[in-house]
Amino acid sequence: MIDKLQGIKQRFDFLSEKLTSPDVMADKDAWREMVKERASLEEIVLAFDEYIASQNALDNCKAMQNEHLDNEMKELVRSEIEELETRLKALDQQLHILILPKDPNDERDVILEIRAGTGGDEASLFGADLLRMYLRYAERNGYKVEYLSSNMTDMGGVKEVVLSIGGKHGAYSKLKFESGVHRVQRVPETESQGRIHTSAATVAVLPEIDDVQIDIKDTDLRIDTYRSSGAGGQHVNKTESAIRITHLPTGMVVSCQDEKSQLKNKEQAMRVLKSRLYDYYASQQAEQRAGARKSQIGSGDRSERIRTYNFPQGRVTDHRIGLTLYKLEAFLDGDMDEMLDALSVAERSEMLSGESD
Repeated sequence: MIDKLQGIKQRFDFLSEKLTSPDVMADKDAWREMVKERASLEEIVLAFDEYIASQNALDNCKAMQNEHLDNEMKELVRSEIEELETRLKALDQQLHILILPKDPNDERDVILEIRAGTGGDEASLFGADLLRMYLRYAERNGYKVEYLSSNMTDMGGVKEVVLSIGGKHGAYSKLKFESGVHRVQRVPETESQGRIHTSAATVAVLPEIDDVQIDIKDTDLRIDTYRSSGAGGQHVNKTESAIRITHLPTGMVVSCQDEKSQLKNKEQAMRVLKSRLYDYYASQQAEQRAGARKSQIGSGDRSERIRTYNFPQGRVTDHRIGLTLYKLEAFLDGDMDEMLDALSVAERSEMLSGESD
């Protein structure tokens, strides 16, 4: 591992030097790629530097044990050795995790889809809560949000919403753990007896894919046009600007009606279709490689309940890692980092465990 880490540090130092070169700075694309690569290595290099410094300090402390020391100094050295050994063990674990192969899609923008599940109007209102949560999370973290498709209820609930979230690197690495069934437990405003109801909404998070990675033949598509309509079914325009694209080999259907332009709606629908097809084929390959065994973290199995939002207790619980946070209001306001970071650590720890099997 040390040799690999030294190679990473050499690459980091090389990039740091090249980024100050006038020739590189003049080439914006090359400069941008180097900045991106350097940023991806920085956390590893900082941890490795601390590991080397701690190892050197430990060697010095052990050397001091051979010197003539009074009892008080011996105790100080012994205590320092214990602390350094504990720190080195933690850094070793951290570095093993950091150098694991990364998901190749981690740096991509995402297509995020929210759909109301079981629970009627309450489920659609919970879908609207999730929509606001992700919008606030994106705002907090500097991501750009684009509505690709939306179908709302008269009460302001969500039947289905499709968003593009990105504009900076790493959106998929943060949000990929959101795929699955989200469950809410609360007393609906329309409940006169004060009974707690359970409803659900599903979330799908897909990496946004460009033309290079997936080829869609025109002959595999059926494209239908129709008049777009708003909440409750009323027509919002008299032209057939809405688009429905059917991918014939898979039967996958994508509709888009948010834009007034038929061409724009077609472009938006194709973006969603490409990401869904990429996810579909990638999932097929993963199942072939792994058989029936599915990873608990990041499996993308949308039939599983992944998280519960309990309003009476003010808590949010992620069932994949058993983490409960008693800050439901803040979480729904986009303060999700603690949960998402814990899921990321769990995923990489599981990968590390798998490599050692």
